[in-house]
Amino acid sequence: MAAHCAQPRIYVALDSARQARIEALLDQLDPSLCGIKIGKEAFTSLGPMAVDMARQRGFPVFLDLKFHDIPNTVHQACRAAADLGVSLVNVHASGGRRMLAAAREAIAPGSEAPGLIAVTVLTSMEDADLAEVGVTDGAARQVARLAGLVAGEGLDGVVCSPREAAEMRHVFPGEEGVIVTPGVRPAGSAPDDQRRVLTPAAAIQVGASSLVIGRPITAAPSPGEALREIVATL
Repeated sequence: MAAHCAQPRIYVALDSARQARIEALLDQLDPSLCGIKIGKEAFTSLGPMAVDMARQRGFPVFLDLKFHDIPNTVHQACRAAADLGVSLVNVHASGGRRMLAAAREAIAPGSEAPGLIAVTVLTSMEDADLAEVGVTDGAARQVARLAGLVAGEGLDGVVCSPREAAEMRHVFPGEEGVIVTPGVRPAGSAPDDQRRVLTPAAAIQVGASSLVIGRPITAAPSPGEALREIVATL
């Protein structure tokens, strides 16, 4: 596990393809309270400019592209992501040991290096969904299995549902262990696509280090106020 830049408690997911929409949301959020998650929708539309828009306003950036390919391709992609100056990069743990090792080798250690984490099981998936693709022993066992691979190859942590965060904290202990949890919804919020969910405060309590929150903030009448209200619960 390499030293890396500190991660914010909240990453706000700006999953939009429209530059004006992204800029408007960035201007309503406070970089002292959150980082920004740039996913496939924004990056496919705007490319590195999406990262630059957030970084120029002082936000740490989680580049959430979930690389999953042959080892050499993932190596080159992770190196390119690190060169963008982001704070966090991810790959899919199901790419296997050699791919994880190639991703780790791509990012030079150091205090300014991005954290490198791996997605275990998407938080939109339940046991029945996994069974359809041949994983018959359930989400919890699959998360634990993949987390072991990730830790063994020296990555900094995982993306998992908050329901697995406590177990993952044993695999990635201490302040340097990065446990990122989507599937976080404030009390009373709609679950949307997520299935294995907890509230923000509960997710932090069980071991999450960073929360990814999208629509409860970005679709609120006042995104800045929604962010402040969530921060106040942590």
